[in-house]
Amino acid sequence: MRVLIVDDSRSSLAMISAIIKASTLAEVESCLHPHAALNVSLDTQFDLVLVDHIMPDMDGVQFTKALRERESYRTVPIIMVTSDLDPNTRIEAIQAGATDFVNKPFDPTELQARVANLLALRSAQVELANRANWLGREVERATTHLLAREEEIIWRLARAIEYRDGDTGEHVSRVAQIAQLIASGIGLSPQRCRTIYLAAPLHDIGKIGIADAILGKPGKLTPEELAIMRQHVTIGARILENGSSDLIRTAELIAQSHHERWDGTGYPDRLSGTDIPVEARVVAIADVFDALCSERPYKKAWPIDKAVAEIRACSGTHFDPACVAAFMEKWPEIQAIMGPQTESTHA
Repeated sequence: MRVLIVDDSRSSLAMISAIIKASTLAEVESCLHPHAALNVSLDTQFDLVLVDHIMPDMDGVQFTKALRERESYRTVPIIMVTSDLDPNTRIEAIQAGATDFVNKPFDPTELQARVANLLALRSAQVELANRANWLGREVERATTHLLAREEEIIWRLARAIEYRDGDTGEHVSRVAQIAQLIASGIGLSPQRCRTIYLAAPLHDIGKIGIADAILGKPGKLTPEELAIMRQHVTIGARILENGSSDLIRTAELIAQSHHERWDGTGYPDRLSGTDIPVEARVVAIADVFDALCSERPYKKAWPIDKAVAEIRACSGTHFDPACVAAFMEKWPEIQAIMGPQTESTHA
């Protein structure tokens, strides 16, 4: 532990220093001038400060107030050494941040007891702070580990869904990346963009409840089959409902609403405009764009130019215009995600 003594009297400094050294193992530093003491305390963290009340240039109350303004000294015990018994002086000192008082002339035994008690208090305080910091680091480490496991489970589940749907698994990865770029483009926070990136791969999780004959049908679906296929959004939302994490709650919103349309003609709830969750509006563009550019059992892949033109053409009808604008703004990065086939495209 380190003790700082501030007093304009050399004899008082010597006496107080000797008394403290005789009763503790603390390192003691003395300063004749309060300004010098403030400078020293910038480089050295003291655990207890004793300051004289009456000093030239800056008295003990002013010194205490200046020291308390520093974050590292907000809780350090400060003893005011004073011969002034006026209650107003003590109230002023307490308001400035003094912890305790020692009257002049002081009793060495009393001074030793007060110093010992406050150093013990400070030691416990430091130990508690260190423990709290350690616990904070452990919680952060555990949280990071849990988030990593949650992310791994999501990607593995999404990949399984894509394989069942006849894809290689790259579709969900591209949708997630494009959705994150669009979310950033419309001004969502980095944390929210990251959540959308992690939730987007589960947008079609409900397809696990759709029959293989419908999922893999090479031709156009009949109206009855289309109605069954559209049930995947409700199934997906039901699978993800009542999630305890923000990630799963976001995934539920996306699964439920990524087939809604800006003009209200989508499904399943015929939501329109900003009534559609923004997460679903973002993923809708990413999902449709990559689906257009991908070969499926029922269609050939569209040329990139044609797919981009379709996204533009559907602004204000199928898609949120702000999300389309963000898509176009982020096109160079989206182009890189889509691969070499887009190199000659000028969006």
